[in-house]
Amino acid sequence: MKPLSIFLRDYVNSISAKYPFWNRTRGADHFLVACHDWATYTTNLHEELRKNTIKVVCNADVSEGVFVRGKDVSLAETYVRTPNSPRKAIGGRPASRRSILAFFAGQMHGRVRPILLRHWRRRDRDMRIYEVLPDEIAAKMSYIEHMKSSKFCICPMGYEVNSPRIVEAIYYDCVPVIIADNFVLPFQEVLDWSAFSVVVAEKDIPSLKEILLGISGRRYVRMQTNVRRLRKHFLWNDKPVKYDLFHMILHSIWFNRLNHVHVR
Repeated sequence: MKPLSIFLRDYVNSISAKYPFWNRTRGADHFLVACHDWATYTTNLHEELRKNTIKVVCNADVSEGVFVRGKDVSLAETYVRTPNSPRKAIGGRPASRRSILAFFAGQMHGRVRPILLRHWRRRDRDMRIYEVLPDEIAAKMSYIEHMKSSKFCICPMGYEVNSPRIVEAIYYDCVPVIIADNFVLPFQEVLDWSAFSVVVAEKDIPSLKEILLGISGRRYVRMQTNVRRLRKHFLWNDKPVKYDLFHMILHSIWFNRLNHVHVR
């Protein structure tokens, strides 16, 4: 990480000496985009870059004291799909044909996932909670088919608060259940996440099934419908399309910058 921090420091020093643009606002009208877990820390060696520049990052964790809510931007983490056919193989079953209450399968890292498995692995048939999806189960139903057949897709943090599962769930019409305290969700300035997702506090993992069963069938249908409607905001396209992920990110940058302009 230090070599990249040194590179960024030297790069900003170079452009600020050569051009007038950085110095107008000491970097406040510039932004840096990165999705690596440690991206926020690469700005540490340059005070103006760290304090003033808008950081557009996946690891939007306010507890670490680096990501600043309202100034920095939470970047939705996604796997790279085919950009000229972003809707290929997405979608899923309607609510009435989703036989699994909740699903998770993934590597064990971070503080939350081991707790999730300790409480729910092999405990309840409605709660399909695995580490890596076992071969004998994957042979009958793939990871993606599990997401397309589940009402709720569990999205626990790993080493950091962000997870590509949130957007994956949205792609497959599965209501995401986000378990990551202190996570600033993407596009909160325009999206009401409570309308299409469930946020569960880490301390409430033992009550996870009770929380999900407490959501009525009618409310669930509304949430799944909203997931489907909002999917376009989380898609990359070969050429940017109105309201897609590219434009949503730019809107968040514009919105946060506008709220930090001081009129003299």
